[in-house]
Amino acid sequence: MRRALLALTLMLAIGMSYAEAQVVWRMSTKQPADGPEGKVFQYFADQTAKHSGGKITVTVYPNEQLGKEAAVLEQLKLGTLHIYAEGSVFMQKWVPDIRWSNAPFLFNDRDHWVRFVNSPMVKAWFDKAKADAGIGILGDLTSVLRGPYRVMLSSKDVKTVDDVKGLKMRMANDKTGVEVWQHLGCEVRVLGWAESYEAISRGLVNAVTSPIALVESMKFQEVAPYIVRTDEYYQSIAFMMNQKAFDSLNAENKDSLLKAFKDAADFSEKLMGQETTDSLARMKAKGVTYLEPDLKPWTDKMLEFYKERDAKGELPKGFLQTVAETRKK
Repeated sequence: MRRALLALTLMLAIGMSYAEAQVVWRMSTKQPADGPEGKVFQYFADQTAKHSGGKITVTVYPNEQLGKEAAVLEQLKLGTLHIYAEGSVFMQKWVPDIRWSNAPFLFNDRDHWVRFVNSPMVKAWFDKAKADAGIGILGDLTSVLRGPYRVMLSSKDVKTVDDVKGLKMRMANDKTGVEVWQHLGCEVRVLGWAESYEAISRGLVNAVTSPIALVESMKFQEVAPYIVRTDEYYQSIAFMMNQKAFDSLNAENKDSLLKAFKDAADFSEKLMGQETTDSLARMKAKGVTYLEPDLKPWTDKMLEFYKERDAKGELPKGFLQTVAETRKK
């Protein structure tokens, strides 16, 4: 009897140790699993398993399976979801200044934007979000590439900034993005990302903005065959995470996630460049019109937008000064 009890105790102890050693994280994304970003997310999950020796499992839920932004961000805050891989601008829900972290038509190039995001001012915004909402960022906010540049797709031919006037533009629920495209003359309609294709095909909207690498996987070119490179803003995919869940991990598991993130960032840089080249070639072969216009008229028009808001005190304190200071001399 004593031996049986001892054996049972050992079995329970081993079982508890095994359960405690296993970590399962749920990761939500908007993108299809077979698209370039979907491949990056799965690579992150695979590398997490590799670096942790199977102790951490990351389960990826693509295509907004767990809900749209608002619902997913609440799940992230509650801890029922562990990672949301998307633009960090959605964290403006808790820190409104974050809406300006990738301000459109303002930065010289991607390097300028990276310097700006790594400035003390912007870092303080994300520190506040972590403190107030319990949502942090895994790894370097700027390192998982999205893009590698942004385009506008339209069912109507667009050659200049004046041609966007009157376009019915699909936008995410992002105040800055909505105001920018309204300033450029568009009629903005806020819709979910996954709803964009059908909305264009039904004529509810006739234009959408997108990272170039995602166009083909979303099939936007089928309903909006005019593609214009805008370099609207420079962006990355933030791995927004439940900070409490991360803090509860042991040092080894934290390190495994960070290593997997770094691997995913390196993979995204290689993949996005090649995917873009190949994708553009395929779409052009099928009759898509691709244009790289002179963007100075676009930025000149947007300068009015920022000056107006600065004069009204609507920009964060020190915003334009930080943009200027992080501009390479």
